[in-house]
Amino acid sequence: MKAEILRLLKAESRYVSGQQICERFDVSRTAVWKAIEQLKKEGYEIEAVRNKGYRLIQSPDILSETEIESMMKTVWAGRRVIYYGETDSTNIQAKLAGENGGAHGTLFVADRQAAGKGRRGRSWESPKGVCIYMTLLLRPDLPPEKAPMLTLVMALAVADAIREQTGLDARIKWPNDIVLNGKKICGILTEMSAEIDYINYVVTGVGINANQDKFPEDIKETATSLMLEGGRPVRRSELIAAVMRRYEEAYETFMETGDLSGLRERYDELLVNCGRAVRVLEPQREYNAQAKGINSQGELIVVTFEGEEKHIFAGEVSVRGIYGYI
Repeated sequence: MKAEILRLLKAESRYVSGQQICERFDVSRTAVWKAIEQLKKEGYEIEAVRNKGYRLIQSPDILSETEIESMMKTVWAGRRVIYYGETDSTNIQAKLAGENGGAHGTLFVADRQAAGKGRRGRSWESPKGVCIYMTLLLRPDLPPEKAPMLTLVMALAVADAIREQTGLDARIKWPNDIVLNGKKICGILTEMSAEIDYINYVVTGVGINANQDKFPEDIKETATSLMLEGGRPVRRSELIAAVMRRYEEAYETFMETGDLSGLRERYDELLVNCGRAVRVLEPQREYNAQAKGINSQGELIVVTFEGEEKHIFAGEVSVRGIYGYI
């Protein structure tokens, strides 16, 4: 109920009477008062005026189940939020929930991770209070070989949400890094539990550099944040909700077609590699080619300088720009 009251206060610029809230949620005046007091303790500035009611004056950039759920405008993605002030990693927690009957669409969010990781087991720097660390638990009715495409679905959702919320020119570095001005602002990691012919669950983790103002020496040349690029802090709960809304839309399109054919055109529009020379790093060899976009399976289409077209699967190789990260 607390999230619903907060959502109501955010939606109204005028005072909302206690009686209105009681009738809306079928609760007592005492229950409403207790919920308002809890919101105040969490940092929300709420004005209470006799014979007028309650009005939200200021909503700080805090993360909590109440705050995030109050922002959601989805049907299923992120409607159930599990929040941690600190945890090992949201992917770990989502996988534990996946093993124990956690519901499709549950979103796990942390203010800090002690054991965040990226692709190929790399550690992911997870400072407190400035970034977004979240993982979505899914139970898709798909054959296991299609699950890797969900990473690209999330990449598209994140890029579109960032563009919508900040106006910044967020783009995708194939398959799933989000970049701004040639630097990385977001990494995405999908993990799966499956049998031979069906998926038990999929978790897709997202780490967004939101309000960081500095980076460690080893990554400061290749990483940036939304605040550094945009010149102002972003509200993390609003961005989380926007990502979930965009993801839900893209996911439904993906599930209708069973592949990326319905999302391919938009993905290629945002693909920073598209039309560029890239360096393909395969286990046995490396070569230069020109990227042409993705196919309906999410593979990167490249044409070698000898004229041969190849389709690159993300799990097998890395792709880098010839003269830098992208």
